Amino acid sequence: MSGVQGKSVGIGSAVEADAPARCGLFSTTGLVITGLLTAAFVGLFFRWFYTQGRFSAKFIEDWGHSFVIPGISIYLLWRHREALAKVKGSVFWPGLAPFLLGIATYFAGIVTIRNHMVQGFAMILTLFGLVLLMLGPKVMRYAFMPIAFLVFGVTLSQMVMEKVTFQLKLIASKGSYIMLDVLGPVFDYTVELTGNTLHIFPKNGAEIPLNVADACSGMRMVIAFFALAGAVALLTTNRWWQRIALMLLAGPVAVAMNVVRVAVLGLVSLVDPDLASGDAHMVIGTILLVPSLLFFLGLGWVLERLISEPAGVKA
Repeated sequence: MSGVQGKSVGIGSAVEADAPARCGLFSTTGLVITGLLTAAFVGLFFRWFYTQGRFSAKFIEDWGHSFVIPGISIYLLWRHREALAKVKGSVFWPGLAPFLLGIATYFAGIVTIRNHMVQGFAMILTLFGLVLLMLGPKVMRYAFMPIAFLVFGVTLSQMVMEKVTFQLKLIASKGSYIMLDVLGPVFDYTVELTGNTLHIFPKNGAEIPLNVADACSGMRMVIAFFALAGAVALLTTNRWWQRIALMLLAGPVAVAMNVVRVAVLGLVSLVDPDLASGDAHMVIGTILLVPSLLFFLGLGWVLERLISEPAGVKA
């Protein structure tokens, strides 16, 4: 009997040893604590969330992608749910430093600096510190990239936008001028470039001015394209060199698509000059995101097969 009992104890111990250690986040207590912390976090940063939502809705052609960013981050985290279930989270006190720094920076961004962009980055830093503090480095290994991806949902300050978009406007105007000049004989018009303004002269019609600064700010596609490239990089590959390559190409692709968009606006203005203003640039920009997504997916496919690694080698 004692032998049987000993064997039973051994089996029970083996089963208990083989059972995966579950992260406290997925337990009943963990879910309750997570819910309370989430409510407190949203309450603390509600002012920023509200302002960002209104701004993104008002300038949806520029920052409408901000509504999608949190969903992508949640999905990136959800993909690692099985690995997270095996990780036992634990309090990591060094995480208190970025947590408190983020809160302090957020209130400084409200009271002294009064900068929405600083507030947004402070919110992300606080979230990083909170997760690190409550769950530890083992969980942060899977949560870092989803949290870092949230930076694409923060509206940049006007000063940063103006500095970046100035050169992009020049590139867009010169590139679109070349494209429209090549297409001129086909659609029976001539085009001239003065600064950031394209002057289109139809054969039978009045001059059509197209101000690149108004038709295409440059920034409105750059941030969206970096977010798009980042999402494709994180979702389609695990190799860092491929992710970096995709991110480095986001800028040139965005500029190229800006050139195409301005050229398309120039062509549609031949039909109706009013189409070069208003909501037309937003619609055309949104449409151009589709081939851009296909381009990044195709590029990821090429990079995946560019270098074949030996079997069993992990990136």
